[in-house]
Amino acid sequence: MKEQEKKIIDIIDKLRPFLISDGGNIEFVKYEDGIVYIKMLGACVNCQALDFTLKDGIESAIKSEVPEVKEVINIS
Repeated sequence: MKEQEKKIIDIIDKLRPFLISDGGNIEFVKYEDGIVYIKMLGACVNCQALDFTLKDGIESAIKSEVPEVKEVINIS
């Protein structure tokens, strides 16, 4: 596992309890060509705040620690 991938997974693991407390969850899928692929689960799937959570929360948290990341994409 690459160092960036480990950092990304660590960040996701730190964010997970906040999502779980709202009935959701997040799963790391892969990191490829500067893009992090995740899968939002549970209540997050149909949440109206999903884009906000994804871009302003998860993506910004990951980018601040792993500047090589260009984008975080939710795959369903």
